[in-house]
Amino acid sequence: MNMFSTRKSEPPPPPAPARETQSTNGASVSSAGGGLLSRGVSIKGTVKFSNELLIDGEVEGEIDSSGSLTIGEHASIKGEIKSKSVKVRGTVEGDIFATERCELQAGCTLKGDIEAPRLVVDENATFLGSAKVTPKN
Repeated sequence: MNMFSTRKSEPPPPPAPARETQSTNGASVSSAGGGLLSRGVSIKGTVKFSNELLIDGEVEGEIDSSGSLTIGEHASIKGEIKSKSVKVRGTVEGDIFATERCELQAGCTLKGDIEAPRLVVDENATFLGSAKVTPKN
């Protein structure tokens, strides 16, 4: 055993701080980038957030946000969505109002209307409704 080694030991890097957000029902979600409502979670009521949220579970009710919403491929949403931008990969039954952009990706199903300044619809998306696309001036 060498007591007088010339090797310097490096201190461990400090842990990255995790951000914790509180939802209206008291549950907390810890994440580095944005919120996550994971697969298997079901919510009835209003969901509000300000930055980013990925929903891969079930929501029955209104989603109201000034941020970016991603609806995962396993998600099922029944209700109205108001957000800055919306990406749909799962199933939505309700109207979407986006202030910047709405994107319907391959494999998604939307039964409802869209109102957004920009709309992207993949050729493998199912969209049953009407779209009102009015670019911002």
